[in-house]
Amino acid sequence: MDWLATLKSIAPTVATAFLGPLGGIAVSAVGDLLGVSDATQTKIADAIKSGQMTPEQISALKKLELEYQNNEKERGFRYAELAFKDRDSARHANVQGGTQRYLFWLSLVLLAFTLGCEGYVLFNGLPADTPDIVVGRVLGLMDSVALMVMAYWYGTSSGSAQKSELLAQAPAK
Repeated sequence: MDWLATLKSIAPTVATAFLGPLGGIAVSAVGDLLGVSDATQTKIADAIKSGQMTPEQISALKKLELEYQNNEKERGFRYAELAFKDRDSARHANVQGGTQRYLFWLSLVLLAFTLGCEGYVLFNGLPADTPDIVVGRVLGLMDSVALMVMAYWYGTSSGSAQKSELLAQAPAK
């Protein structure tokens, strides 16, 4: 059973808020309704997957859904748009503040340094008297930095979340 699809069928606005920048508030609220202590997405997923939700809990979730819908109307935003607006405002701040050019050059330097170090190790071998684990850790950290630079410029997290959701909905072969 796909717990997120179940939550979306009961309370779609709450489920959308779950995955956005205000997800912590939604997780806490749903956790309280389901009686989950120290609520996390995993614990809530387990509670929903168990199929043990009472009619009172489902009713409380629907009531919470109405509250979230009213919040959207009163505050003039949609939970589905918050994640997009959050990323968009950060990028606009960079452009307006003039830091975009510096970030571009910093990104190029980080990528060039990463590729240069990895190329050095590939063609020249490990530096003498350096433990393999240390070199592996350093190169792994540099790979992580390169991935973060690429994620900043190309924004992989949103597309990855959509891909995961589509794969979860695909029929099993």
